[in-house]
Amino acid sequence: MHLPLPVETAENRESSSFLPKRQMRPFILVTGLFFLWGVPNNLNDVLIRQFMKSFAISRFQAGLVQSAFYLGYFLLALPAGLLIKRHGYKSGFITGLLCFGLGCMLFWPAAMTSSYTFFLSALFIVASGLAFLETAANPFIAQLGPAASAERRLNFSQAFNPIGAISGVLIGTRFIFSGIELTPPQKASMLSSGTYVAYLHHETQRVVTPYLVLGIIALAWATLIAITHFPRIPRVIEAAAPSSGSWKRLFRHRLLLYAIAAQFFYVGAQVGTWSYFIPYAQEYTHVSERTAGLLLTGTLVAFGIGRFGSAYIMQWLAPAKLMTAYAILNVLLLAIGIFASGWYGLFAILMTSFFMSIMYPTIFAIGIRDMGEETNLAGSLIVMAILGGAILTPVMGLISEYSHSMAAAYLVPAVCYLVIAAFSSRTPTAETTA
Repeated sequence: MHLPLPVETAENRESSSFLPKRQMRPFILVTGLFFLWGVPNNLNDVLIRQFMKSFAISRFQAGLVQSAFYLGYFLLALPAGLLIKRHGYKSGFITGLLCFGLGCMLFWPAAMTSSYTFFLSALFIVASGLAFLETAANPFIAQLGPAASAERRLNFSQAFNPIGAISGVLIGTRFIFSGIELTPPQKASMLSSGTYVAYLHHETQRVVTPYLVLGIIALAWATLIAITHFPRIPRVIEAAAPSSGSWKRLFRHRLLLYAIAAQFFYVGAQVGTWSYFIPYAQEYTHVSERTAGLLLTGTLVAFGIGRFGSAYIMQWLAPAKLMTAYAILNVLLLAIGIFASGWYGLFAILMTSFFMSIMYPTIFAIGIRDMGEETNLAGSLIVMAILGGAILTPVMGLISEYSHSMAAAYLVPAVCYLVIAAFSSRTPTAETTA
């Protein structure tokens, strides 16, 4: 007896697909945003080193670059979610790009006045724009196609973020780092001749051009999105601000609360690892700042390979299980970086970028799972967890100053990965399809 084969309909094919064909143009434009915000995120790692030199400040003070940046994410993520809930994802993309562009343009007057506080304010505005972009882009991509492929689709789009990150570090290494590193006798000579202040001002000026170009690109991208038709996502309810009942429903989702905590520690680990990678490399391998910048690029290449490769592996292995294994491996690699500081330790820290690569999008997708009409607000709360980068990065700077060891500061991301491993090992596995 032969049973009839099921008829494959267009609807069946679409329900198991990676992305419906009619959504390709908005998918490409929004995926491009993942690249675009990766550039300023990792230009910060160059800025930290540059500002230590151009403003003659400590590691802790330089770490405030990340505090100002991720504070913008924290404070604007929820307003972004409310805007998106009322007016849709497209409004979030355009608002974010306008703020992004404005913040970049403010680098010019900040450099003219040689004001570190002005720079931090400009970075805050840049990050406020990125908060809108991330709050909108992550759930938009997750919901643009079938729910079964949401985590794989989000990991694919997020894979373009490290390409932007690599571009940011290469731009910073080439156009911001001058390659001039004064020895104490040279500094004393310039102070006595009255040329040291002019040198510092010249070093500060070097940050302007990359940010002006980035601002122009952000404004151009906003124009492209404005003239493109975007689909209405059914699960976005364009309504007024959520009621107290909505908040109660949100906070009854334990998986969402655990995802917020895990994202806080993940972002702290990622930002701290990259922010102090250049100082670690210079302290233990004695390379120049430009060589250290190129080595930082290597961490981002590993990150990108991890994103693309892991998105492929997730066809067969549950994302949560893969993340658990990656978090444990990162704890072991950081132990090498802490206790075997030098080239071996540097390479071990570099390799953590490969294994951290899937964590942000996977935690995000897990956190908004089955949230229904609260999806975009849940996404806002997860984006707010980016505050981990603002808090844990200066903590690493303080540890390095008090212990007189950059390696000791990497205890912070090691603890973060233990928390992530605990979260992912207890996460229910959702079905995935190839």
